[in-house]
Amino acid sequence: MSTAGAANISGVESAVISKLTTRLLPFLFLLYIVAYLDRINVGFAALRMQAQLGLSDKVYGLGAGLFFAGYFCLQVPSNLALARVGARRWIALIMLAWGAISCGMMLVSTAGEFYLLRFALGAAEAGFFPGIILYLKHWFPASARARAVSIFMTAGPLAGAVGGPISGALLDIHAGKFAGWQWLFLIEGLPAIVLAGVVWLVLKDRPEEARWLDELEKTWLAQTLAEEAASFSAARSSVGIAFKDSRVWLLTLVYFGATTCSYGVSLWLPNLIKSSFHGSSFEIGVLSALPYIVTAIAMVLVGLHSDQTGERKWHLAASAFVGAAGLWGTGVASSTTAQVVMLSVALASFSMMGPFWAISTSILGGTAAAAGIALINSFGNLGGFAGPYLIGWLKQVTGGFRTGLFVVGAFMALSGVVALVVGRRTS
Repeated sequence: MSTAGAANISGVESAVISKLTTRLLPFLFLLYIVAYLDRINVGFAALRMQAQLGLSDKVYGLGAGLFFAGYFCLQVPSNLALARVGARRWIALIMLAWGAISCGMMLVSTAGEFYLLRFALGAAEAGFFPGIILYLKHWFPASARARAVSIFMTAGPLAGAVGGPISGALLDIHAGKFAGWQWLFLIEGLPAIVLAGVVWLVLKDRPEEARWLDELEKTWLAQTLAEEAASFSAARSSVGIAFKDSRVWLLTLVYFGATTCSYGVSLWLPNLIKSSFHGSSFEIGVLSALPYIVTAIAMVLVGLHSDQTGERKWHLAASAFVGAAGLWGTGVASSTTAQVVMLSVALASFSMMGPFWAISTSILGGTAAAAGIALINSFGNLGGFAGPYLIGWLKQVTGGFRTGLFVVGAFMALSGVVALVVGRRTS
């Protein structure tokens, strides 16, 4: 190929990636902010809800974690449904369902109702995240996928950063017969319902439907994605292979450790800060935003560096080991300042998600990719059940957070070790 031809292809590639980044990611980013906030706002509601409803730490930890039990049950079938009917229709239906359930959380009055609605919320939201990861695979070439996933997933920590002060402020609302925590669930659940309609109207299922790509750009993107898909044989693209591939299960273990840490911290974060800081709910919300801001910055930097170097294994493992150190440091922190710093280090382990999903989406093709992504996300997200429950149970048994943080830190360290093993098998 001539130098001029190579330069032309490079120019088309840059233009396509730029358009995909600016046209798709901001909207998907907004959707994930809403999803993540509806997932973790129970942590702030608990500051008042636990006392009003008489929920123990063990009950709260179990209920918070039950989201991921529901999440687990419908991951694979939901992602296969998305692959069949298209992202536009399926994501819109998912958002409508979880928005309604999130609003319904304001009516909880017993532990049983709390368990039921948290389980239902997880089941409703089950297909969103793996569906978007599959969606990005259908739009972004492998060479740009880690940074795309990293940018998309910074919505999680930014939801915590923005949602912390907002949720803290909403707790102080006392209008009508409803308490602040009830208004919190209602007000933060409504955006999902509204955005479901927007998704139905504007989201495109495939690149060929995008009017903002010209014909040359569509041709280059279609050819690039087709070449990547062709690298997988028919046997490697069937649903069954996702369940047989040892790399899928190793990646699931890595993800389990990561979610045990991230959701264990996220769903207990307001209570963790409250244990050493005696300010208002709004002030707790502001302090809780700081670890999420650090995490968002780390995610972008790690994702960009991983794509630039093409290295995945050590980006995964180092992030996990840093997270373990942060959790153990939080357990021994003796001041609010030290605690917030260590919590920031712990949550920054979430920066592994860009390279993690770049690996996960590159090992399988076709329907196997849809099943494999959902499989990793469903089993791996059981850590989102284990983390909050372990911290709550051990806090009730020991009277403090230290033991729970040490145990969850061990899971994070194990995640790093497994990342080194799976990195050798995918390189």
